[in-house]
Amino acid sequence: MKDSRLYGTRELRVPRPAVVFLVLIALALSSSDTLAESGADIYKAKCSPCHAASGAGDTMLGKNMKLRALGSPDVQRQSDQELANIISRGKNRMPAYDRKLSRDQIAAVVQYIRSLKP
Repeated sequence: MKDSRLYGTRELRVPRPAVVFLVLIALALSSSDTLAESGADIYKAKCSPCHAASGAGDTMLGKNMKLRALGSPDVQRQSDQELANIISRGKNRMPAYDRKLSRDQIAAVVQYIRSLKP
């Protein structure tokens, strides 16, 4: 630590509870972007162009790729881990999202897919 007498400056002392409070506020503000982005928001931005807003896969791209409806028994029967792996690694012509989405975001998308049951 620099000796404040040598540099002609004053040392600022902040009470410990205030430091803890400021750190907590900074963490809350930095994580608010990821918290604000729900599984539905991510799905809408990343998945709906092919899978459709409803998950039916009835977009032009979805029809061309012959996508199954995400609410179908075949898709809903898959485990959360299987769906997360598909989202992370991609499948067929679906791109991998492991470098674009965090694990928490992928888990949120999986939970949103679960809500697309007919």
